[in-house]
Amino acid sequence: MSEDRGNPTVKSADRALAVVEFVAGKGSASFTEILEGLHLPRSSAHGLLSTLCAAGWLDHSASNKQYSLGLRAWQVGQLYTGHQTLANVAKPVMDRLASSQGETVQLALLDGVENVYIAISQTPGGMRLGSSVGMRLLAHATGIGKALLSMLEPDDARRRLNSVALPRLTDKTVTDVAALAELVAAAKAQGFALDDEEYLDGCRCVAVPLTSEGGGGMHAALSITMPTARTDADWPANVLRPLVAAAQEIRALLGVREPDIIVPAGGSFQGQRPTSARSA
Repeated sequence: MSEDRGNPTVKSADRALAVVEFVAGKGSASFTEILEGLHLPRSSAHGLLSTLCAAGWLDHSASNKQYSLGLRAWQVGQLYTGHQTLANVAKPVMDRLASSQGETVQLALLDGVENVYIAISQTPGGMRLGSSVGMRLLAHATGIGKALLSMLEPDDARRRLNSVALPRLTDKTVTDVAALAELVAAAKAQGFALDDEEYLDGCRCVAVPLTSEGGGGMHAALSITMPTARTDADWPANVLRPLVAAAQEIRALLGVREPDIIVPAGGSFQGQRPTSARSA
């Protein structure tokens, strides 16, 4: 047994999954690339790769010596539909919101301490983000990530944040777990979370929880992202109002009940960036 990522795991299974994810991310990879990229012991790597190929999770080309995803990976992927209903229902509402606001709207699920994007709506004149459907970003630096973490029990959120190294992406990125816990608690209390240039300089985000495991069956959140230069003194209230309306419309279409989000009057929002977080 090993203690990777803060949870007990079976080392061989953990390595097998890591290999499949690595090859999926690369498209194809040689034995040396897999060995060096995942720091695998050479003594067991050949056997691991042979097992994955025999089970159909990987294919190995004799001509170029490259490993790629096998048919079994595609078959299993086709069986997973957990997020598709949510994305299909949400996408038309997201498209209208993106069009009315002229900004990028994103829908993400929580996986561990990462937000996984399952739907994105953009407009021709909006900020073109580097995120894409299927991309994973660490939740600590994004508004949508903090909104997702706010749906967890505080101890669970703290445990997840403590399980990984949290990189500083900008001067405003909060990496101290205690300070992040304050931000997540504030997001839970207020019903929304912010990213004020914490992931990318010149970029702001407002996010709200959409569905929880108790409601829609999974932790999901919705966000609007925009350039800082296009925000004004009323931000984030002016963006939060249409975002909340869209979230409530999606919930109604899904037939799920979640606590209503109360939008504060005016542009005064407290608790989203506590003193201890400013220097974290």
